[in-house]
Amino acid sequence: MTVTAILGARVFDGEKSLGVSNVLIEAERITAVGREAPSGAELVDGGGATLLPGLIDAHVHTDQQSLALALRFGVTTELEMAGVNTRDKQADLSCNDSLADVRSAGPPITPPGGHPSELFPEDFEWPPPPGEGEPAPLLPFATTPEEAVALVPELLARGSDYIKFMIDDGSIEGHRGLPMLDQATLNAGVAEARKYGALTVAHALTIDTVRMALEAGVDGLVHIFMDQPHTDEIIAQIKDAGVFVVPCTTVNASMMGVTGVALADDPRVASRLEEDWDRTLRSSFNRYPQGDLQSVLNTVKALHDVGVDVMCGTDSALPVTFLGGLAHGASLHQELQYLVQAGLTPSQALRAATATTARCFKLPDRGRIAEGLRADLLLVEGDPTTTISDTLRTRAVWRRGTRLATA
Repeated sequence: MTVTAILGARVFDGEKSLGVSNVLIEAERITAVGREAPSGAELVDGGGATLLPGLIDAHVHTDQQSLALALRFGVTTELEMAGVNTRDKQADLSCNDSLADVRSAGPPITPPGGHPSELFPEDFEWPPPPGEGEPAPLLPFATTPEEAVALVPELLARGSDYIKFMIDDGSIEGHRGLPMLDQATLNAGVAEARKYGALTVAHALTIDTVRMALEAGVDGLVHIFMDQPHTDEIIAQIKDAGVFVVPCTTVNASMMGVTGVALADDPRVASRLEEDWDRTLRSSFNRYPQGDLQSVLNTVKALHDVGVDVMCGTDSALPVTFLGGLAHGASLHQELQYLVQAGLTPSQALRAATATTARCFKLPDRGRIAEGLRADLLLVEGDPTTTISDTLRTRAVWRRGTRLATA
């Protein structure tokens, strides 16, 4: 089997810079770091470039078109926080090297009429109807502790990789008064998931709902609160709870009316977007215009400074303008830039999109460049450990050792 040798690139291994080195790939795996190329190897010139682990977006809602778009931008794994790409569908997706790999929460637990129902027009059908021979979608509605407890094993049996809880009264989205999980129901659901060893995550956009999630004992928060500035108290509570945080600063900005026009106008992005995604990226949610993006960035920095695991996620969803301001793949690069704007170093931001996410979501075969791991790799011009926007200067993408032809 042919060995691919990426020669003379700066290597960021997901945790630290290794300097200029060679990386060898055979089949789906990285076989060596720092060795000379063997005779007969396919040689790839990495001079002037940086080799990164394939990026991981820790918060999306996706389909095959979106997985293909993500991979074009070097995002080799997407973590779906509500959707249909559960384990029963992952076998077909995982062997398709034109798509990003995916893990999924399946449907999140929420009350009838609760978030995210307020986001969709009445004639919009999501999730899509099942295909012929597929089971009807599970409606993950819970209003009592007993209902939440019953849902957890059903979700896991249907292929959810982790369990997500929606804790949202609609106040951020302009729909205050939405039905919302109460504390007892949330506590019972999280405790049941823990019995199965399942990872639990929570959607919470306010400090009060974050406190509910912490009391319940979730493993991670897949948003950051945006209703008020952080306090030392809430930062300490999050740290002491030992949770990880996926801030999704890009979607917070979109909620505040910030569009993705500047990103869409970047020629490194525009050349990779279809018309529907370009149109979506140029719009925004615009449901919380009173928000303060700098306050969100300050919160991200405060969490990072006390040692909370912070990860890169975008909440990219479908190519429709009412879910706008975001596009798969492209927006993860924007999120990296937001993390640096918040005060993280470029290397710390890159870690948040690679090794940290792989560790927290129990994906030990990816997120780093090391012997034996998946050859999910992104080669970019320049040096994103000093200039984070260089992540958009794609030279090549490999997914399981297969080089993407269209990158």
